[in-house]
Amino acid sequence: MADEEDQQMEVVEEEVVDAGSGELNTIDALKQVLKKSLVFDGLRRGLHECVKALDRGTARLCILAKDCDNEEYTKLVQALCAESGVHLIMADAGTEIGEWCGLAKLDTEGNVRKAVRCSVAVVTDFGEETAALNVVLDYVKSQKE
Repeated sequence: MADEEDQQMEVVEEEVVDAGSGELNTIDALKQVLKKSLVFDGLRRGLHECVKALDRGTARLCILAKDCDNEEYTKLVQALCAESGVHLIMADAGTEIGEWCGLAKLDTEGNVRKAVRCSVAVVTDFGEETAALNVVLDYVKSQKE
């Protein structure tokens, strides 16, 4: 009887670990997609560049910070994304987007020492098709539904 309970508890623990790592995998995949698009010159950072890309219709994915101070700023980006049919991902903080886009200074160990805040980033060219890109696109499709 005790052996059966131990086996059930082990199975439950594994399911919880898998569910927690799924979100981290999505964030890690988004980081990889942003780095890859930066290499292929397909990443726009900041309001001016992002609005131009959204207005022209070249944007394919948009990341917006939830902690943006200016309400007009967020309304503009959300409206342009809705108008042009671009998928929108909301990030928790602008400093996270800055880190993901390469706007951070690193120390010798590779840890972030200083991150510049970036409230919006737009991907215009994904570069190569990778597994990380598929994870991000699946995440965006699941958010739409």
